[in-house]
Amino acid sequence: MPDELCSLTITEAAGLVERREVSPVDLTRSAFDRIERYDAQLAAFISRYQETAMLSAKEAEREISHGNYRGRLHGIPIALKDNIYLRGEVTTMGSKIHQNFTPDYDAGVVERLRAGGAVILGKTNMHEYALGVTTDNPHYGTCRNPWDLSRSPGGSSGGSAVAVASQLAYGALGTDTSGSIRIPAAACGLVGLKPTYGRIGKHGIFPEAWTLDHVGTLTRCVADAAIMLDAISGHDQRDPTSLDLAPTRLGESLSPDIRGMIIGIEEDYFFADVDSDVARIVRSAIDTLQQLGAVIRPITLSTLRHCVWALSIIDSSETTTVHEATLRERPEDYGNDVRFLLECGTLPSAVDYLQAQQLRAKIKHEFAAVFTEVDVIAAPTVPIRTPMIGELVTTANGTEVDTIESLMRLVGPANLVGLPSVSLPCGLLDGMPVGIELMARPLNEQQLLIVAATLESTDTLRGHAPTAYSQT
Repeated sequence: MPDELCSLTITEAAGLVERREVSPVDLTRSAFDRIERYDAQLAAFISRYQETAMLSAKEAEREISHGNYRGRLHGIPIALKDNIYLRGEVTTMGSKIHQNFTPDYDAGVVERLRAGGAVILGKTNMHEYALGVTTDNPHYGTCRNPWDLSRSPGGSSGGSAVAVASQLAYGALGTDTSGSIRIPAAACGLVGLKPTYGRIGKHGIFPEAWTLDHVGTLTRCVADAAIMLDAISGHDQRDPTSLDLAPTRLGESLSPDIRGMIIGIEEDYFFADVDSDVARIVRSAIDTLQQLGAVIRPITLSTLRHCVWALSIIDSSETTTVHEATLRERPEDYGNDVRFLLECGTLPSAVDYLQAQQLRAKIKHEFAAVFTEVDVIAAPTVPIRTPMIGELVTTANGTEVDTIESLMRLVGPANLVGLPSVSLPCGLLDGMPVGIELMARPLNEQQLLIVAATLESTDTLRGHAPTAYSQT
């Protein structure tokens, strides 16, 4: 029974909870039962809050029994990436330096989850300070992919992805600065949603690069992503980048009908140097969308040739600014890879940074022009097969490529421009999920998720789910 409960989506569990057919206490107890059984080898969690979570679940059960149902996250167990502040609980940022940091307030997204009655299970493992895409953490353990324990789950929100994919949590929050939600979503066969920049407030979330940072969701289906986005979106006046908009209301408006919708395909950047088998699976998914009524249209985005440079300069400059004092005083307390990245962030000049921002504006302008012609852009989420843990160089089409750079290359543009973007599984390759990335114009999460829900309805994984973690 515990495993059956944990296999439910948020959508399914919420319906049962609302009808009082399943108790939030049972959902929460079942989640912790699986965490106890499987997390030692997965390393998805840094902190667990079993006592307080059970109290929250009992309170949710009491409220619902008295007719006070708050919405579709009421009583649903959710996990948080460990750079999201939780009042009175250690928030490590996946680091040694913050291993004892205890915030005295909740992040804005946590306030909204609490208001909706969600049960917070714990904090998930992450690449140290979110500065990487592997979640191979020297302080809290190497997070492992539940489809194949020898492979990376991606990062930096790897723990959140693993917790959801292995059914330790019903959904999770992550952050995404250069692909940190969508990369692990692709690696773990999940729906990873990064909404429009500013759609979700970042108050109480430790920054990586403030003009690139986004908060988003990791779920097992598109409908669940909409439910979580509805719960945590909306203006937060404490965040100067927060858009003055009401929360989204997409949970009931994702009818999978894409007839006449125009999907753009950009070949020169998004399909260049992509593993041929990955490209074949993604193109097959695009063909499926066409068969379901979408119109496929070639597009050109010539400024994308500058994207990697501009994103690298902005990301590294802003990140090193955040860490400048600590890097000077405690360099030995960073992991080797993170310390190297922060040291590289001292190299760009002010001229480099401002030139990168100018290029960013040009890229943004070209995307805006393209979105007058198409509704959604489709591309591979990552151009390579899911790498092995510790694999710094991988092979694509017989050529050796840098694993880390490859993982970030196709997801970076949506961060640079602030576009809403989602990754969802579109097939399997050697027993591992392959992700397709969809991008839409700013604030067009509804159309984005409609396309995603339409593709999802074709059962792209053919009923397959990760089992490696439960077979050892």
